[in-house]
Amino acid sequence: MAALTQGIFKAYDIRGIVGKTLDAGIARDIGRAFGSAVRAKGETTVVIGRDGRLSGPELTAALAEGLQAAGVDVIDLGVVATPVLYFGTHELDARSGIMVTGSHNPPDYNGFKMVLAGEAIYGDAIQALHQAIVDGTLTEGKGSYRTHDIRDAYLKRITGDVKLARPMKVAVDCGNGVAGAFAGDLYRALGCEVIELFCDVDGNFPNHHPDPAHPENLQDLIKCLQETDAEIGLAFDGDGDRLGVVTKDGQIIYPDRQLMLFVKDVLTRHPGEQILYDVKCTRHLSPWIEQYGGKPLMWKTGHSLVKAKMRETGAPIGGEMSGHIFFKDRWYGFDDGLYAGARMLELLSREKDPSAVLNALPQSTSTPELQLKLSEGESFPLIAKLQSEAKFPGSDRTITIDGLRVEYPDGFGLARSSNTTPVIVMRFEAESQQALQRIQAEFKRVITAAKPDAVMPY
Repeated sequence: MAALTQGIFKAYDIRGIVGKTLDAGIARDIGRAFGSAVRAKGETTVVIGRDGRLSGPELTAALAEGLQAAGVDVIDLGVVATPVLYFGTHELDARSGIMVTGSHNPPDYNGFKMVLAGEAIYGDAIQALHQAIVDGTLTEGKGSYRTHDIRDAYLKRITGDVKLARPMKVAVDCGNGVAGAFAGDLYRALGCEVIELFCDVDGNFPNHHPDPAHPENLQDLIKCLQETDAEIGLAFDGDGDRLGVVTKDGQIIYPDRQLMLFVKDVLTRHPGEQILYDVKCTRHLSPWIEQYGGKPLMWKTGHSLVKAKMRETGAPIGGEMSGHIFFKDRWYGFDDGLYAGARMLELLSREKDPSAVLNALPQSTSTPELQLKLSEGESFPLIAKLQSEAKFPGSDRTITIDGLRVEYPDGFGLARSSNTTPVIVMRFEAESQQALQRIQAEFKRVITAAKPDAVMPY
């Protein structure tokens, strides 16, 4: 039996390795603690669902037992994408939900993404669940259990909202994640012809990792677009809340550029509104938002943090470099890769050459996410030291809302602490390879000054 450790209670969710740091006993405890938190909010019902992982059925059953023992009624949606679970909290008059998912982690991981009384919980609220289990401050009761099939309602809600200007032929790669149970049917219902890659749900992920943030996971999709007459490629992560896009000529359209296309459209209905994006996004986004009449607002990375900020600001759309796109315009404000894919096709169906439109979006030379690996507990103090002491001659401004983002006339560099692992995540973008190397050298200089034994990832 796995022992309860604080380490599985992360910044935005709970995540562990099945059999080592997470098992049925712990899932039951988490259900009991979450159920108690739900009752403290005056709520009585929790919607649950799971992705296609092999450990899902056992953990979900234990989670449901824990929730019921806390006196909460459970509605089990079965195998669904994370956004379908979020949809359930809006549709079923139950404002709290738990998704059992390991998202894009390796097959032996699993975890819980949680919505409490209409809000994605993070940080202290997640730590409070751990504390409640340790202290035993848990409510008791006998909640009911029922299953509910929400699939048709979800598909109908999207097909009722999104209209394509013409039928399209698309290739879809779900990497054997749970999005595969929805994507083909959804896009066919919108009038598309769909080539499905790895859309059978298989928790072993036998083909490639379901994470479109990494180019190696998009190679099958790129190849499919080369060899077929599909116009565009869509890819999804393991639980379906993030979208990847590939053009006919094999270019990857990263989420900060996807956001440009969405923003241009959304601002026609919401002129002058704030548009939210995280610190990892391209520096072309801010002038683009201004050009189309919006107010750019850079914010911290993390889906729960962006959702909270969107509620606070009333922004009609927000996005993260990782692939989470949050539509409040015509939708509910939660991140949904499947819905974002539908909205992408709606815009592209108006174009004769969708790939040309995507490729024409502003772009610079940039690095993928680079990771500076550190020991547990080192990353936050190091960033704090850099924030207070590091000097960057020749820079325009330094942004410290989440780590350190230093902007130059010809590019930017970013270093921020991951909230989930002991690493500093770095990203660079510039107008030329030469400028990129110069900015990287500046970051190397200040980091090695603060930590001489740092092994830089570039």
